[in-house]
Amino acid sequence: MQKEATREVLRRYTDLPALLYMLRHKKLTLVDPKDWDDTNDSYYLLTYKEKRQLKSVLALCLTESEETYHHWRIFAPGSAGVCVHFDRPSLIKALGRVRGITVRAVDYQKVHEARRRPRPPRIDELPFLKRAGFVAEAEYRAIYASEEREASYLDVPIAIDSILKVTLSPWLNRRLSTSVREAIAAIPGCEDLTVVRSTIVGNVEWKKLGDEAT
Repeated sequence: MQKEATREVLRRYTDLPALLYMLRHKKLTLVDPKDWDDTNDSYYLLTYKEKRQLKSVLALCLTESEETYHHWRIFAPGSAGVCVHFDRPSLIKALGRVRGITVRAVDYQKVHEARRRPRPPRIDELPFLKRAGFVAEAEYRAIYASEEREASYLDVPIAIDSILKVTLSPWLNRRLSTSVREAIAAIPGCEDLTVVRSTIVGNVEWKKLGDEAT
């Protein structure tokens, strides 16, 4: 397997139960955005659903960003958080096989800049518009829209080899991380999956640089 540094990567921050479901069933889940914390965001998706007279609008949020403390704390908080590193072309190809799914980077705009645009946003832009205060998320989003099917979630088949590695929470006890790695390796097809623990809040090499300060 190629090293991640040589691959195009999309990251999915989630929790351990969702990861185990993903690996066991080889499926990635899009969900209803109605209960999202950012009501501006969910409002645009619900407005898109209403204006297009759709029965379902489901979403999957990924990021193009490198690892950040913000992503861990907001999207994968606590010791059960995980980050799944996907090979971007493989994942986009898998999502593209499902009729009704659109995959795009999110466009971040400031309110006053949006007001100065010569026209209001197009309806099809609404699922991919977000306020500029969230720009650090560098979100890449998959949207499923259907005029016929009413659903609260959608499972999309993926290949295990589209996952480059899994990073466990930086707040996961080091002793427990070994057991989690063993549980993941026991899942069929995941024997060789790289699983590491994040050091973003506790990196030995970073601390050593401080010790060497002169």
